[in-house]
Amino acid sequence: MIKLGALPTDILMGSYRKIWPLSALITTGLLFLTCRQLPREVQLAYEDLPDKIDFNFDVRPILADKCYACHGPDENARKADLRLDLEANAFAPLQNNPSQSAFIRNDAEHSRAIQLMLSDNPESVMPPPESKLLLSGKEKAVLYKWVEEGAEWKKHWSFIIPEKEKLPAVDNEQWPRNEIDYFILNKLEYEGITPNQEASKEVLIRRVTMDLTGLPPSLQEIDAFLQDTGKMAYENLVDRLLASPGFGERWAWNWLDAARYADTNGFQGDPERKMWPWRDWVIRALNENMPFDQFSIEQLAGDLLPSATRDQVLATAFNRNHMYNGEGGRIPEETRVENVFDRTETFGTVWLGLTFNCCRCHDHKFDPILQKEYYQLFDYFNQTSEEGIGYNGRIKPVLDLSDTLDRQEVHEIEKLIEKKNEELFQFELQKFPRPDGLTAAESESAENLDGDHRFALGFEPIKRNPYYLRLLSDHFKEIDRDYYQELQSFRS
Repeated sequence: MIKLGALPTDILMGSYRKIWPLSALITTGLLFLTCRQLPREVQLAYEDLPDKIDFNFDVRPILADKCYACHGPDENARKADLRLDLEANAFAPLQNNPSQSAFIRNDAEHSRAIQLMLSDNPESVMPPPESKLLLSGKEKAVLYKWVEEGAEWKKHWSFIIPEKEKLPAVDNEQWPRNEIDYFILNKLEYEGITPNQEASKEVLIRRVTMDLTGLPPSLQEIDAFLQDTGKMAYENLVDRLLASPGFGERWAWNWLDAARYADTNGFQGDPERKMWPWRDWVIRALNENMPFDQFSIEQLAGDLLPSATRDQVLATAFNRNHMYNGEGGRIPEETRVENVFDRTETFGTVWLGLTFNCCRCHDHKFDPILQKEYYQLFDYFNQTSEEGIGYNGRIKPVLDLSDTLDRQEVHEIEKLIEKKNEELFQFELQKFPRPDGLTAAESESAENLDGDHRFALGFEPIKRNPYYLRLLSDHFKEIDRDYYQELQSFRS
């Protein structure tokens, strides 16, 4: 059947008698009776559309941007009891007119949504003018052709199991050397573009070296490649680059971006933090060709694996790559919860291909996630021992990556600090006597001290920062030499 859009312009303008026979006039007349004439801008856009409209790639973005505000998942904002984000609802009889449906497969002419989309009546056109959501000619053409082709509906793309595509047909079957070439050539032929001539070896080595290592090749590497005249010269070059340390260093960039990696906290003075060991773990994983399932498990829960190695625990620093707000007046619990939000939402983006930000506050408007489901997942990431407070880029829990001798030395120092802390604590029990459970600041002996000194005494010695230890030492230097000596011994 001849489509209206295929008719010559002079026929559409009424001068068909000059060039078309009577049989064509009868056919044309029938077409005018049974086919809708698309607006010119829509018709022109229609002619440039690909052969097949894909729901996820072409249609869903239009519905999400222009229709879901009034006909999406938000019950409070939904108009006319029409929901277009679910397949069953989009093709169901309309509540106010059961004889019609928003979309009717293979029948764009009688699909009510298409009719209103193409309407030139400001009282009925969709989206309505007051919404400020206007459909372009191309968007209208896409929706029209999609319905015309059968209105195939698809699940969210991240829920569709990837399948190997059938190789597309090409005219120049001599050009492709591998399967990827078929897809490239198919697109080039569709656009009417002739492939370039084969690149020189100098250009090839520069391209592939930049792509795989992020750096240009050296002169020696170029000379070696030019001198290799064997059939496997290019394959050998690629194998050498894949085996080089530079490969992991280059391709770690992409993962570090997705994992929101940074060497600073991102707030206020933006202090440094030591996250580079996790960066190096990613580089090693790529260079060792670690399977992606193992790569995922170790970063999400490597510390929970049986007999977890130090490297597997290190991998979980993925969950500590969030920005960290260490501003002095911030409530630690607020920071801790914000960090859990960040872990939850990063997991959704990186591993599920979904945006989780919206459903923190309400059921998601576009992705199929309820607010309740968000907080079910949130609970998994809410089980860490992070306290939401820390300084100088050291926010507990931290992982000691020093060597055995260094760790032993640190352990000895920590034991000495604990001993000094206990000695000072016992001394202060005598100087500031109080019932069990109270701090030195709550002792009657501390009532005459000013606010800063009492504040310092509110913490056990090991938790006082250097400023408050010095403050107490200076105050008691001439008042209580024994206490001063104890404080100095602890400080040293």
